[in-house]
Amino acid sequence: MAETTERPGPGRAWSRPATAVLGLAGVVLLGGTALFLAAVFLHVAPANSLSRQYRDEVDGIVYPEFEQNWKLFAPNPLQQNVSVDARVRTVAPGGATRTHDWIGLTAQDLAAIRGNPAPSHVDQNLLRRAWDFYDGTHNPQDETSTGTRGKLAEQYLKRIALQRIGRDLDGERILEIDFRVTTATVPPPTWNGEAAPPEPKVRELPWWPVADEDYRGLRG
Repeated sequence: MAETTERPGPGRAWSRPATAVLGLAGVVLLGGTALFLAAVFLHVAPANSLSRQYRDEVDGIVYPEFEQNWKLFAPNPLQQNVSVDARVRTVAPGGATRTHDWIGLTAQDLAAIRGNPAPSHVDQNLLRRAWDFYDGTHNPQDETSTGTRGKLAEQYLKRIALQRIGRDLDGERILEIDFRVTTATVPPPTWNGEAAPPEPKVRELPWWPVADEDYRGLRG
């Protein structure tokens, strides 16, 4: 009896709907990749009419995960330690007000970073960059805004603190919030012979009122 040889079956055949879905997914992926590469190109390219027109859209795609920064290859270490503290003024149910002790916001971040092999970007940079934003938009002499984004910087810093403190403290509603920032120059190594750094500078901001709108969108 002659042996019969089985022929391999035909390859898997995709139905028309499946083929259409795969094709559409491929187009979406290619389009998304092209859009991302175009945004990165406009971000790193010299300023031009197109990058200026779509600056907000480009920044929304690039920041913060894909920020392009030459300091990645030539880092400039921070030369100052900045510590941000906050305190609040509350009102008791009977109407009496009370000013609470300072809360170390930077100390909270440092506690979360130390001993953590993979500290979060939030713990490392959120508060620090919020203060840089405020410092760059306000006059340190009288804390007046020096640009159009001053109020935004104040709200950003305030909401970060309120996110951590909450709507009340010790059962009393928060009325106002105050910030104190201590800046200390990192001392040089003993072997280089440089002069000792100046004494730390303390900068205290004015009291800011706290309203329900300040909590909009915050967790808790």
